[in-house]
Amino acid sequence: MLHLLERPLEAPKPTRRTFLKLSAGAAGGLVLAMKLPGAAQAAAGDGEFIQPFVHIRPDNTVAVLSKHLDMGQGTANGLGLLVADELDAAHDQMVLEFAPSNPQVYANSMFGVQGTGGSTAMANSFMQYRQAGAAAKAMIIVAAAREWGVPAAEITVSNGVVSHPSGKSASLGDLAGLAAGEEVPAEPVLKTPDQWVYIGKSFPRLDVKNKTFGAPNTYTIDFQRDGLLVAVVARSPRFGGKVKSFDAGEAEKVPGVVKILEIPNGVAVVARSTWPAIKARDLLKVEWDDSGAEMRSSDALLAELREMTAAPGIKVREDGDVDAALESAAKVIEADYDFPFLAHGTMEPLDIVLHFDGETAEFWFGSQIQTIDHNVAANVLGIGFEKVRINTLWAGGSFGRRAQGDAHPVAEVAALAKAMLEAGMDPAPVKVVWTREDDMTGGYYRPMSAHRIRVGLDADNNVTAFKYNIAAKSIMKGTPFESVMMKDGVDHSMTEGVHDTTYAFPLVNMDQAFQETQVPVLWWRSVGHTHTAYVMETMVDRIARETGKDPVAYRLEMIKEDPRKVNVLKLAAEKAGWDTLAPEGRFRGVAVHKSFGSYVAEVAEISFRDDGTVKVEKVTAAVDCGTPVNPDNIRAQVEGGIGYGLGAILRNQVTLTDGIVEETNFDTYEPLRMSDMPEIEVHIVPSTEAPTGIGEPGTPPIGPAVANAVAAARNEWITSLPLAKAGLV
Repeated sequence: MLHLLERPLEAPKPTRRTFLKLSAGAAGGLVLAMKLPGAAQAAAGDGEFIQPFVHIRPDNTVAVLSKHLDMGQGTANGLGLLVADELDAAHDQMVLEFAPSNPQVYANSMFGVQGTGGSTAMANSFMQYRQAGAAAKAMIIVAAAREWGVPAAEITVSNGVVSHPSGKSASLGDLAGLAAGEEVPAEPVLKTPDQWVYIGKSFPRLDVKNKTFGAPNTYTIDFQRDGLLVAVVARSPRFGGKVKSFDAGEAEKVPGVVKILEIPNGVAVVARSTWPAIKARDLLKVEWDDSGAEMRSSDALLAELREMTAAPGIKVREDGDVDAALESAAKVIEADYDFPFLAHGTMEPLDIVLHFDGETAEFWFGSQIQTIDHNVAANVLGIGFEKVRINTLWAGGSFGRRAQGDAHPVAEVAALAKAMLEAGMDPAPVKVVWTREDDMTGGYYRPMSAHRIRVGLDADNNVTAFKYNIAAKSIMKGTPFESVMMKDGVDHSMTEGVHDTTYAFPLVNMDQAFQETQVPVLWWRSVGHTHTAYVMETMVDRIARETGKDPVAYRLEMIKEDPRKVNVLKLAAEKAGWDTLAPEGRFRGVAVHKSFGSYVAEVAEISFRDDGTVKVEKVTAAVDCGTPVNPDNIRAQVEGGIGYGLGAILRNQVTLTDGIVEETNFDTYEPLRMSDMPEIEVHIVPSTEAPTGIGEPGTPPIGPAVANAVAAARNEWITSLPLAKAGLV
C-alpha cells in the first residue's frame, strides 16, 4: 500500500471561513488530484488498482473507502454497494475500509470539510461513489481489451468476472494492475435504474461478519497495540470546574499504575490496563475550583428558559403583525412546553488512541468530523498538519456524540501525550477510555429547552396566527460552526422544522433566545427536530381536535402544497387502518414531519396497562427518502429511530442538582426495554428522487404520535417531557 500525500498541507487561516479551510492529514493509500467527482487518476502498487474511493487488489477483493464514519447506521455498506453496482463486482468480494483524513479529496460537499452528520452521507455521496465504480469498470474494460486484443465494446463485466465472447475471461483482481495505468474517463457512463443489481434491493450488510465474531481492533474500545497504555481522567463533577489541588498518594500504590498527571481538564491516571486505571482514579483526592462552574439545578435552569420565552427574542421568522392577529382572534390556544437535557447513551462510550513521539502523531478512533479532529490534534500537539495521521475505526454508536465542534477527546488525549513526554516517559501509544459514568455525566447533551406557543383562530376555526418562542442553549454559538452556520445571529438548527414548516398558516412568527450555561450541548439524533416536531405536531393535532376535525384530514388540508408529505401521511394512515375503529382498549395518534430532506409519517397505537401507564403497541411508518439504496437498511434505521425516540420521550432526562448530574448510568437513565418496544411496520415510498437522509428522520414523529394517541384517549396534552413526569410510565 502506498502512503503518499498529494499536496502540502497548510494551517487554516484565521478567517470567518476557517471552519471550511481546516487542513487535512496524510493518506493511507494514493490520494491524487480529482479529475471528476468520485474518480481520480489511479495508480498501480504491486498489481493493485488504487483510487481514492476504490482499491482493487490482486487477491480479487474490492475495497471501498468510506469517507463517512459508520457508527451502526450502515453508511459504509451503502457506499460499498453503490461501487459494487457500477463496477459489477460480486457481493462477496467487497470489503469496507475508512478513508484517510484528507478533505481535499474526501470532503463532505454539504459541509466543506470531511465529516459525517445531518444524515447527509448518502445524499452527499450517491453520485460520487457510483462514478468511482463506473470509472473503475471502464478502466478495467479498456485494460482487458488492450490485453486481449479485442474491441472494448465486446467485453462485459458481471458478478466480478470480465468476459469476452471468445471465451477469454479474468477476475477484477487479475486486471487491477493493468487497469491502473489507463486514463480515467472524464464522464463515466452510469447505469440506469433498470440495470441496477444492488441499488434498491436488500442485501446483507458487509460489516456484520466482523462485528459478529469480534474481529480485532474493529472498535476503539477493544483496540490493541504493542506497548499500549490505558488512561482514565478525573474530571470536575461540575461543568466549568477546574483542579485546585490533588493528592495521588494512595492511587500511585495500585499495581499497574504507570503515571498520574495533571492535564488542563483534570487528573489523568495512566496504567497498563483499564481496571487499575479506574481503581486508582477512585483513590485520587481532588479539590476542585468551582468559581467558574455551573452551580444551578435543573429547576432553576428551566425557570430561566421559561422566562426567556415570555419576552421578545432574536427574530427567526416574521410573516406579519402576529400580535395584532392574536389580539383580534376569536379564540387563542396557548401552550408552554419544556424538554430536558438528554444524553446520547451510545453503546460504546468515548475512547481514543494516540501514539505521539514528539514529532509525529497517529490516532485510532471513531472520528466523525475528521477535519476538525485533525486540526485540533495539530494545534494542541504543536506540530504541522502533515505530521498527524488519523485512522478512523468503526464506532459503536454516536447519535451526534462523536461530532464535537471542539474535538475535546482529541484535545484531551493530545494534552496527555504531551504531558507524558514532558514527564520523561518513553513515547508509547495511550488509550483514553471514558466509562459509562464519565460519558453520562460529562455533558454534551441535547439542550434543555422551553417553548411558548400561541395560536389564533377566527370565528370559522381557521388559524389566523401562529406565534412560537423558543429558548435553549445554542449548539452553534461559540463554536467553529457559528461563523458559517449562523446568519444574523440566528441558530436555525434550534428552530428547524418550524421556521421552514409547510403547514399553510397565514402568519408564522418565531423568536429564539439563547441560554448561557457551562453545561455543554451538542446535536442529538435529529437535532432541533427532536423537540420542534413534538411541539408542532401536538399543536396541529390539538387545533384539529378542538375544531372538530379529523387529525389526518386536517393535516392533508394544511399540507396540500407539499405532495411528498401528503403521500407519506396518506400511506401511513392507510396501512394503519386510520379510517377504521381501533381495537378495543387501543387509541391512535399520528404525526408527520420532514427532516434532513426526508419525509416520515407515523401512526402510534397505544393501550393503557392496569396501573395507568402507557404501552405503545404498534407503530406504522411511511418514509420517503428518495431513491431507496438498501430497503432493509432503511427499515432498520426507521425502526431504530423510533426506538431511540420512544425511549427518550417515555422516561429519559438528565437532571442537575447544584450543578452535578444525577443520572450516572443506565440504572437511572433507563434505555428503552424490550417490553417497551412496539410492533413496527415500515413502508417505503417508491421514488426516483435523489437519496436523502435516513439515520435521523424516523425519530422526530414518534414522540408526538404517542402524545397525540394519549390525547385521543384522555384529552390530556403532555407538554412537559418525559411522559414519566405525568405518571404515564
